[in-house]
Order: sequence, then C-alpha cells, then structure tokens
Amino acid sequence: MSETEIKKPQEEEASSATTTTSWPDIEQELVIPEVLHSEGVKKLHKSIQTEWDYLQKSACQTAAGRALWKHVINDPLAHLFAGETHLRNLHKKIQTDLLNNAREVSGVILAVRTLWFDSRIQAALDSFHSDDDSSQVVLLGAGMDARSYRLNCLNKSDVFEVDFPDVLQAKTSLVQAAVESRNELKMTARSLVRAAIDIRDEDWFEKLKKSGFQPEINTVWVLEGILYYLSHTEAMQVLNLIADKCAVTSTVLLADFMNKPSATLPNSVFHFYSDWPDQLLPTLGFSNVKLSQIGDPDANFGLLHDPLNLFSKLLRLPRSALVHPDDGTPCCRLYLVEASGSPPPDSSIENHL
Repeated sequence: MSETEIKKPQEEEASSATTTTSWPDIEQELVIPEVLHSEGVKKLHKSIQTEWDYLQKSACQTAAGRALWKHVINDPLAHLFAGETHLRNLHKKIQTDLLNNAREVSGVILAVRTLWFDSRIQAALDSFHSDDDSSQVVLLGAGMDARSYRLNCLNKSDVFEVDFPDVLQAKTSLVQAAVESRNELKMTARSLVRAAIDIRDEDWFEKLKKSGFQPEINTVWVLEGILYYLSHTEAMQVLNLIADKCAVTSTVLLADFMNKPSATLPNSVFHFYSDWPDQLLPTLGFSNVKLSQIGDPDANFGLLHDPLNLFSKLLRLPRSALVHPDDGTPCCRLYLVEASGSPPPDSSIENHL
C-alpha cells in the first residue's frame, strides 16, 4: 500500500481536508535534498536497500509517497526517510501516470490514507482533551512516520513509536542527520519514545508498558499500513488487546483493513484481511465503529478529481462484490476504520468502592 496547491509549513492541519488540487500540482522535477548526499546517510540507505526485507522497506516507500505528495502533506522528514532509490522509483511512476493522463496517479492511496489518519488523530485528541488532560498516541508499526515532528495536535500527547529495532535505529540516525543539517527541525509531540518491539510477540504489550506506556491514560492507537502484514492470529491478538483497553479508559483505534481480493492477489505479501471490519470490531468490545473507503467524502481530500476513477467505481458496487462486473478484475478495497470505546461513566466509582 506504499503508494503533496503548495503550502507553507503546516499552519492548520485540518485545512487540507477542503483543499482541491489538480495533477499538475504534483512535483514535476525531483529534488534530492543535500542531506541525502552526505556519506553517513548514503551508507545508511545503502544498508537499508541490501539488508531490509519487504516489510521494513515499505516504511521508506511510504515516506517517498509523503515526500512526493508534499503539496498536501507537509512532512519535514519524508525525503530523508525515503532515500533516493524510493524517491526516484515513485517519481518515475508519477511522471508516467501524468504523461498518460491516468485517472489515478501513483501514491494517491497513500496520500489520502495519510490525510485521513491525520484528521482522525486530531479529532480523537480533541475529544479527549480538557485544559489539563493528557493523552497517549501509539503508532504500531511506526516505520518512518514523522507525525511527532509535523502534527501540532500532538502537543499534549506522549507518543510511542513501535517497530523493529533496526528500523528505529535507522530512523533515529536519520533524524540526527536532519538536526545536524538544519536547526529548525522541532518535535511537535509533548514527548516521544521509540520502543523496539515486535507486535507479533505475545508479550508485546508488557514491553510497551515497560517503555513508559500507561494503560489508564486516554489513548489513540494508530495502525496504519500494518495489520495486513500480520497473520490472522497475530492481527486478532493485537485487535483484541486494544479492544480490552476500552474497559479501562477512553480508547480510539484507527486502522486500515484490506478486503480478501486485495490480500489474495498473486504473489501477495499480505496475510490478514477483513471484508467487514465494521462488523468484526464491535464483537471485540468497541462500541462505536465508522468505516470509510477511499473516495468517500471524508476520504477524498480533493485528490480524486476524475469521476471515473477506480475508487468511485468501487463505491458504486456493493461491498459483497468480489470482481468488477464489467471486466472481471478483483474488487480490491482499502477500508479506513475508526473504532472507539470507553468504560461506563460510573465504573471508576465502582472500582474505588
């Protein structure tokens, strides 16, 4: 799923929700930041290309998408996190799409997905916060996510980035390179902890608590581009554990799900899928669930301008359809899902008694 009108650094995070754009706004010439030419950074990205597996490299591919869709996503670290190889690969695809007047330009899924998660994180935190409330945001499979450096809504939140040790080590080194090359890089989150944890392990939550996570504090769980890489058992373990937290504190889950046709394409690297996550999550303990598809009013952001684009076609078909009736191709869908739950209002009193 690794698929940015040009803005000054982010002044209002929600403003992109009403922005309408046209394809020529996408960066026409690829500009490689000078920091990517430094020896240390070049060496690090070379090791990423030769030593990381497809799941780890997907973090850099995602960063490349955010870098090249910078007219709607202001990410100060995206180019650096992506690396030259991934930037050039995606830029070539975008240029080809533009030349061919494609209805959907490469990376648009990732751009819409990023903006949807940004908007829902802010909405969730707004629902938590009073004047003195704190909150936590947990990014599972954080990869090269830079929200702690670009979302102002995180200024009252403790952020936990969870991923493999080598991914987080590389990320820390790249952030340090950015700091050394320019002094204006600032963290927007109240605090940031990078926790080297494999969420496929049964004890991953205990390790998260040891890193400073507090289960009793209101939490937004962000699972962007990660669930479908897990096995069914692993994904359900993660979802069940997060759902259990609804009985402890206000809990919001933000996640994207693939349907079966998406996860079962030939040579697919994906495993977990759910055709009906809006029916699955309530059975786990979430009391409120909202599902959107790419192209829906809250998952468009003015980026899907052609009425005949693939996503509009999918929206006109019932979700039960597995293939397009016109050409027999699989109906590959990406669901953007927000689920939440809270303990009963009087539960704290009962627990105290």
